[in-house]
Amino acid sequence: MRAAGRILAEVKERLKALVRAGVSTKDIDEDVEAFIVGKGAQSAFKGYRGYPATVCTSINQEVVHGIPSAKRKLKDGDIIGLDLGCIVEGYYGDCAVTLPVGPVPARVQELLDVTRESLDKAIVQCRPGNRIGDISSVVQAHCESHGFGVVRAFVGHGIGRSLHEDPQVPNFGEAGRGPALKAGMVLAIEPMVTMGSHEVQVLDDGWTAVTVDGSFAAHFEDTLSRAERGRDRGRGHGRGAAAECHVPRGAGQRAQGAGARVGQDAHELHPDPAGRQGQGGAVAVRPDPRPDHL
Repeated sequence: MRAAGRILAEVKERLKALVRAGVSTKDIDEDVEAFIVGKGAQSAFKGYRGYPATVCTSINQEVVHGIPSAKRKLKDGDIIGLDLGCIVEGYYGDCAVTLPVGPVPARVQELLDVTRESLDKAIVQCRPGNRIGDISSVVQAHCESHGFGVVRAFVGHGIGRSLHEDPQVPNFGEAGRGPALKAGMVLAIEPMVTMGSHEVQVLDDGWTAVTVDGSFAAHFEDTLSRAERGRDRGRGHGRGAAAECHVPRGAGQRAQGAGARVGQDAHELHPDPAGRQGQGGAVAVRPDPRPDHL
């Protein structure tokens, strides 16, 4: 997982140069895929439950899972969420970053800054004796204190030999609740935050999740291990890399708020309303799931 983390850190640096006005989301996807393959790794997303690309490219009001297209070209004032992962020797790495395209309004830049800060604050909570809810609550508190909405429909997750493993890591909830953090856990923590309502819907392509009210959204993600002597962060920001690979199974958490129920296995969850599982690093929560959905 360290090797996967190092590759993703390099990709994030490439993205800073790639993201500019006039570039298509397909151009970005093709560049990243070629880089990952050139490093001897595999795309974690391409082909995963039918997802057609290596990078999820989500522009402005798109929260997550946007599909790259040669027809979609970036323009000044846009923001773009880039969610991707890779596999090295059977182990997964997962990351996301949201970047501005040229100058953006001050409030939009604040959205990016606050979302990234909430991830940093969440990582501080990854220490022995804490619980998943301690991560969840600090993300929610920080973002909502700045007047932003915290998406409920998608959550973070464990990661290792599979892209999505237990435990789930909501970005909302109560401190002191949920599974205890233990040595050997590897978590993909990924705040998704909006400038308006937390409510999202999935478009007709079955993948792209957008804000219901059309407000801009930001998404940041790092992979973090809970090692014996401290945190080892996936190198999304040029620090550390994931070191451990074991995540205990059967440690599902009941989400807080919005009447949402979270099942025991991340692979069995589906978003509302489209009924398709969240892909590309985000596990989906279906409010009031049918009996056949845990």
